[in-house]
Amino acid sequence: MNRKLTPVALLAVALTATACTITTPEPDQVGIVYDAGTFSSTTFQNCINPGQQDISGPGDAAYTYPAGQRTFEFADKPDAEAKPLTVVSKDNLEMTVSGVATFSLATDCKTLQQFHEQIGLKFKAYDDEGWRKLLGVYIGQPLDRAMDAAAKEYGWKDLFSNPAIKQQWEQSVAKYAAQFIQEQGGAGFFTKFAVTLQQPQPPQGVRDALAAAQQAIEENAAQKNKNEKAKTELESIRALVDVLGAEGYVLYKAIQDGRIQVIVSDGQVNVTPGKKQ
Repeated sequence: MNRKLTPVALLAVALTATACTITTPEPDQVGIVYDAGTFSSTTFQNCINPGQQDISGPGDAAYTYPAGQRTFEFADKPDAEAKPLTVVSKDNLEMTVSGVATFSLATDCKTLQQFHEQIGLKFKAYDDEGWRKLLGVYIGQPLDRAMDAAAKEYGWKDLFSNPAIKQQWEQSVAKYAAQFIQEQGGAGFFTKFAVTLQQPQPPQGVRDALAAAQQAIEENAAQKNKNEKAKTELESIRALVDVLGAEGYVLYKAIQDGRIQVIVSDGQVNVTPGKKQ
């Protein structure tokens, strides 16, 4: 039995048949659209530049990805992408490192399509959770390997306290990271890679031992200065004794310390007690 559609039902059908997919990436996003209508295969359609609007056919699928400089932070912070990373130095001490890697996602249309189809879809990287997972694999893991590989070229004391060595190590990390990102399959997708690393931190026990050793050095230096001062004073006393004699030096010292006063009046010398110090 045929049933006649009401005007409201006809309007609903018309709206459904003509519904469009509207995509407007933010100024720091880029979009990509696929023809995925009911009666068509899923095929690439076009890319959308940041801030522009795209109106596609019914059922088409649109995805947005970050554009411009992005960061991967590894630090002891709630909003960081990862916790601090660890490295092992040339002399086998494990150290903890915080820092941030900066990079850009290649957004020319051909590369963006390849990225979306090869990586983006697998991780669902067009949403925040998927993007963080993707960064952990394609940025975090290569960076972790790079930091370890570079750290094995230096002793831990140099990494911890030598700014010039730390700078060399940071440059080595960037070089290794580019190599490992390529091996991971991210080459061509992530560009303008750079890394900024904080001072590597040895375990707390090692830092405490270093502080104690430094304190001992400073105390020894202070004692050495005291010894040198005492030696100089002793040599001065010996020189005065040689000139004044022992009794003369005692009198000289008493006068110098203010324990006695010597007053010469009318050709007479009077010795009186001085003010107590």
